[in-house]
Amino acid sequence: MPESDNLGHKILSFFIKDAEPTTPPPAYGTMMPTGQTGASPSAPSASPADAGKAPDAKFAEHLASVLAQNNPPGPDYFEFSETLRSLAGLGLTEEKQFQAAWASFKAMGGAPEVAALTTTGQHYLTVLGADRDAFGKSVETAIAERVGGLQKEQQQLQTDNETLAKQLAEIQQKLAANNARLAAIGGEVTEQSGRLNQNRQRYEATYAHFTQKIKDDLLKITQYLR
Repeated sequence: MPESDNLGHKILSFFIKDAEPTTPPPAYGTMMPTGQTGASPSAPSASPADAGKAPDAKFAEHLASVLAQNNPPGPDYFEFSETLRSLAGLGLTEEKQFQAAWASFKAMGGAPEVAALTTTGQHYLTVLGADRDAFGKSVETAIAERVGGLQKEQQQLQTDNETLAKQLAEIQQKLAANNARLAAIGGEVTEQSGRLNQNRQRYEATYAHFTQKIKDDLLKITQYLR
């Protein structure tokens, strides 16, 4: 397995407890589901009410991969956090855990300044923020291409119907066909919008989980490591 893949799974396990590898998420252009591209065909789809409540496995692995690909050489925030996590069951106070992790970090060759942790932690927040921006743009593009095209067709058919209503009875068959298509488009618009927004909610929840973990650690680093 490539080194970046190992690091990605390590980071995934750090943010998502007991995480297991999943199918790598597709590129942004194919991430929005029409038939759930990139998802297991047997996996049940979550209801819109459940979306946004917990990190999504697909997006968790994606964000872990993003962090792994942007991990600078040498010990940094993640090595410190991994050490910190290993101290969780030793009965130490939170402050003592941070101080012990800091001592271990320096012993493994990490920079002796606390700024090495805060700087790299902020670096990862910036990386995740950039990825979030790119993801948001991909969602908007998909909505414009899929839902926007359907809405444009819907508007055109409505205009056609206004004209057809003024014409002779022999065009009633065409009018009925257009009305049937309009009804179908309404359902497609609702379905596509729901799926795309559900994907956005899952991403946002996973993004919030990752960034909050980093922010919490950075706050405690500032509080405890002086």
